[in-house]
Amino acid sequence: MNYWIYFSNYAGAAIICWLFCLLFQVLKSTRHKPSLILFFAMLGALSMAVFTFNLWQNLGRPPMRTLGETRLWYALFLPVIGIITYLRWKYKWLLNYSLAMGVLFLLINYYNPDTYNKALMPALQSVWFVPHVLVYIFSYALLAASSIAACYGLFEYYRGNYKDTILQLADNLVYLGFGFLSLGLLFGALWAKEAWGHYWTWDPKETWAMLTWLGYLIYIHIRYRYPNSVKPVLISLSLAFIVLLLCWFGVNYMPSAAQSVHTYSNT
Repeated sequence: MNYWIYFSNYAGAAIICWLFCLLFQVLKSTRHKPSLILFFAMLGALSMAVFTFNLWQNLGRPPMRTLGETRLWYALFLPVIGIITYLRWKYKWLLNYSLAMGVLFLLINYYNPDTYNKALMPALQSVWFVPHVLVYIFSYALLAASSIAACYGLFEYYRGNYKDTILQLADNLVYLGFGFLSLGLLFGALWAKEAWGHYWTWDPKETWAMLTWLGYLIYIHIRYRYPNSVKPVLISLSLAFIVLLLCWFGVNYMPSAAQSVHTYSNT
């Protein structure tokens, strides 16, 4: 039995929970709002965690092969990151962004479902498959959160309400995301050596992955070299995320990727 038939139940439960989070922020008379916001945010994330785990068990393989399967992980990781930042810094805008993106990914999967099957090509049957994909997905989720921090920072900068805590938040997200991104590159190289005999072949996906890594490295160097700079730093972080999006989605539509081993399968 294909466990995907239960997706609408779990996704619907998560979306309802996350909509309650927004509702409790609007209702001024609601008591204990922070605890209620956290409860429903966590409940929605738990719903997707349970579904993803059960789908993994049902397929007999990690659900990381298709683009739709990766969207499941983003619908889980982004809300978790939003919850953690809300617990630490009480940033409702970042929590709302993370939950909204989680809802978006779930709706995309609902209206454009993949064909989920148990097949896994030989190259993916590697010990490096799960750590490589998981750390990359988590790093992308962290860096996506840092991008909204950059956009929000620019918005507040032009309004004259900018606060240094926004850039500090972006730093924390980038440093952690960059660490996982570096691990993803390392695990990917080890996987490539095992599967194809070469650590690096300048495949289109590999090339854009390196450009993404360099983009965030540039941001880190600018922050170190010009610690009091605000606008150029936030702009560089926003541009780095555009490169990340090209690496994640854009490569699939480039003619050079026709023979790439990294393009996501839809079946």
